[in-house]
Amino acid sequence: MCRVLDVSVSGYYQWTQRSESNRSIETKKVKEAIKRIHKENREIYGSPRIAICLQEQGFQCSRPRTARLMKSMGIRSKVSKKFKVTTDSNHKKPIAHNLLDQVFKADFINDAWTSDLTYVWTGSGWLYLTVIMDLYNREIIDHSFSKRMTAETTVNPALDMALMHRRPDRGVVIHSDRGIQYASKSFRKKLEKHGLIQSMSGKGNCYDNAVTETFFKTLKTELVYSEHYRTREEARHSLFEYIEVFYNRKRKHSTLGYKGTSKKCLLIQIEK
Repeated sequence: MCRVLDVSVSGYYQWTQRSESNRSIETKKVKEAIKRIHKENREIYGSPRIAICLQEQGFQCSRPRTARLMKSMGIRSKVSKKFKVTTDSNHKKPIAHNLLDQVFKADFINDAWTSDLTYVWTGSGWLYLTVIMDLYNREIIDHSFSKRMTAETTVNPALDMALMHRRPDRGVVIHSDRGIQYASKSFRKKLEKHGLIQSMSGKGNCYDNAVTETFFKTLKTELVYSEHYRTREEARHSLFEYIEVFYNRKRKHSTLGYKGTSKKCLLIQIEK
């Protein structure tokens, strides 16, 4: 072997007895941490979020280095599939003015909420999911599941739960698309009763409700597209766990400086 490699016998033995460098030891630890973080976060984190996690754990590892190590290990985010936005706005019900005008920022908790609904296919048929999000920290305040796509089974229950949990003062802006459920008489009466101010997207402009639609894209690419739900109940359990356990409490959000919504809420309580 020494002749083939053109090295001396003494040099070879010195190499075999040489202690491992600190850099090599540190790299092994970083790789193990990357594997752990990737697995603990549903294999959806790419190099930016994993680099933040590494730094929080005390590793001096930049995003480019994290990306290089991930590539060498064959680790990547499993998120890739595209998401399609659909809205039923073909109706003649009243339409509210667009008060947000694509400014998806809020100055405090319960300043402005957004809402939207989507559907998930199961072996038992469609399951409809409605969510209400607080723009301040991107937390999903509450959500509802339904077998039918009516206001009474989708947006109304979600709003009732959000109001019960938050008990906001009057004047909260709640923004949505022009879907028939949000334009329904029963939903508008609830808003009026509790002093909420309705806002709606412009006609045919998907960017006007981009924040909530982005949440659905995240939900479906990080979870739904890799699952095959046999029943609605199975889907409900999976979606609930993702929203309440992972998204609201753990997932790092780029718009919050790669912090979780729970950390942002903690900062709010401290500031108060």
